[in-house]
Parts: sequence; structure tokens; C-alpha cells
Amino acid sequence: MPEQPALHSENLISEKRQVPLGELALFFLRLGTTAFGGPAAHIAVMEYELVRRRAWLSREKFLDLLGASNLIPGPSSSELAIHIGYLCAGWRGLLVAGSCFILPATLMVGGLASLYVRFGKLPAMAGILFGIKPVVISVILQALWNLGRTAVKTTFLAIVAGISLLLSAFGLHPLLLLVLAGVVACLPALKTSRALFSIHATGLISSAAATAVSFSLISLFLVFLKIGATVFGSGYVLLAFLRADLVTHRGWLTDAQLVDAVAVGQVTPGPVFTTATFIGFVLGGIRGAVLSTVGIFLPAFLLVAVSGPIVPRIRQSKIAGAFLDGVNVGSLALMAAVTWQLGRASLVDTITVLLAVVSLIALLRFRVNSVWLILLGAITGLIATAFHR
Repeated sequence: MPEQPALHSENLISEKRQVPLGELALFFLRLGTTAFGGPAAHIAVMEYELVRRRAWLSREKFLDLLGASNLIPGPSSSELAIHIGYLCAGWRGLLVAGSCFILPATLMVGGLASLYVRFGKLPAMAGILFGIKPVVISVILQALWNLGRTAVKTTFLAIVAGISLLLSAFGLHPLLLLVLAGVVACLPALKTSRALFSIHATGLISSAAATAVSFSLISLFLVFLKIGATVFGSGYVLLAFLRADLVTHRGWLTDAQLVDAVAVGQVTPGPVFTTATFIGFVLGGIRGAVLSTVGIFLPAFLLVAVSGPIVPRIRQSKIAGAFLDGVNVGSLALMAAVTWQLGRASLVDTITVLLAVVSLIALLRFRVNSVWLILLGAITGLIATAFHR
């Protein structure tokens, strides 16, 4: 009898509810075309439409799949879509649901990237981006605040987050930082001496050298493949990996270009990870956009395919849970560090600072949709640059 919950949990992952592929494709195409607001909004729409309205799966199954998506690296809302596709229509559903959810945003971001490359130096485009960037910084700060309230559950995790932030400032690579944060968070569960932390931390601190690396399409694909396979937490944690790999280490992008990429990701619906499409197009044209997109999303399909049967066992492990708690607070530390760096590139005068402050108050106090604030920022930027000509 005591083992029944675990068996029940496994059944929630493996049980399939057959849904016509066409119906599945239409739903996720519509979701990918209209779902603004980031992963939380995507998940809320899926829950309303598929659990309450269409009854394709029960609330229990939905929560189980959501938990499974949070336990593996990659974009959580995209992985939830892929999980649902597999549950509803098997392997074909896995491919159809994920592809249809990702495709609309990829095409939109690719189109905007083309305009950016062609017209990005024009005064009107420069003015729009000038006003949008401070709003984007506020959106990231709001996500950081909301996620922090959930992830920092104990004083010990707060300490782990603080140490992670310090290590990030010293230049520790994001992937090493996440692993270290997860290991340290496991120490109480393992009842291991905390002195071990100082030994590992001393050995892992390394200043990232800002050395330019020659660009190639193969290396671009491999960078995004690695990022897609290692980024835990919110999609905004992606920014820390992008900055470490493409700005600091390789010198392919500037901080200003990275903020532009994030801004485009904010004004389009669908997964935040389609920022990779924009960056790929800027660096390598259409082929670069395709390779970047495939690279960053491919691990999500593979991880969902292999993780379903083992997720219930992982979720029951106290040590695995502690490790993931550490990874989550480490992710927040990375978000905070990269937000500081991007803020220095975006908040350059009184107007941009005021835009950021007003946007942050509107997001936290009045819960204004970020799309409206981005529109306000674009208009303000146009007006401000017009007067400065």
C-alpha cells in the first residue's frame, strides 16, 4: 500500500489520451502565435484550455507533467507542450506539439531580426529600441522578484544564492556555478561538512577571459546546443549563458545587441528561447537563425522523450530535490548578475531610468501586462530621440 502513490505518479506520466494530430497542431499553433507574457502565461493558458475547457488531461496529469518539465534543463513551457503532445498523441504528438508551439515565434523573431539587420541603424528603429530596453530590464527584475519569493525557501538557500552571486561577479562560468550551487544545497541532506564548500569554491573560481573567438556556423550551433541542454530555471537565465558565451568569451555580440535580442523576444509571443533565432540571424543570416533555433530546442525534445519514465523516481529523492533547489537559487543569482550588466548598457540617462522605474512599479504594484509597457517604451523612445535630433 505505501508504494501506490509512486505507481500512480508513473501512470500519470506514461498514460496517453489520444487526440487527433490536426487538433493538437491547431491548438499549439494558435498558442504559439498569441501567447504573450512568458512561460507563466503559456502554462496558465494550457491549463485553462486543455484541463478545464477541453478536458484533454486531468489536473493531476497536468501538474505531473509540469513538475517533469521543471526537473530537466531547457524552456519549461516548451517542454510542457512537448510532454502534453506525447501524452495525447504519442511520438508524433511529441514532435507536432513542440514544433507548432515554437514555429510561430521563430518566424516572427526571424522577420524582426531581418528588419533589425537592415534598418537597425535608422533613427526610428534606434528610438524604438532606446525606449524598449529599460522596460525589458524591468520585466526581468519582476521575474527575478517573483521567482525569488518561490525559490528562496530557507535562510540556507538565501546564503547559497548570495555566494552564487559573488562567484558570478568573479567570473565563474554559469554552468559550473549552477552545478556548484546544486552540490552545496545537497550538503545538509548528505550531512557532509560544509567545509567542503570552501575547497570546491576555491578550486572553481576562475575569471572569464574576454578573448574573441572566430565565428563559424558549426560553433554557433554547438553553443546553442550546449545552452539548450544546460539552462535550468526561468527562460531569463538564458541571458546569463548568452552573455558568458557570446559577449564575454567569444566577443560575437555586444551587451547592447544582447539587450536588443531580449527586447525582440519580449514583443513576440511564444518561448523566450527564440531569442536564439534573432541572435543566429544577426550573426549568420538565415542559416544561422535555423541552426541556432534547432540547437537550442533540440535538447528539449530529446530530454522529454527520455525523462518521462524516470521523473517520478527523481521527484521522490530528497537529495535530487535539494540539488534542484540549489540550481534554482543559482539560476536567480545568474539572472541578477546579468541584469546588472545589461542595465548598465540600457539605463543611460534620466529618461531610460524613469522608464525602468515606472515600468517596474506598474508590473509589481498594478500587474500591468508587459506588452503595453513595451509599447509605451517604444513610443517614448521615438518621441525622445525626435527631440534630440
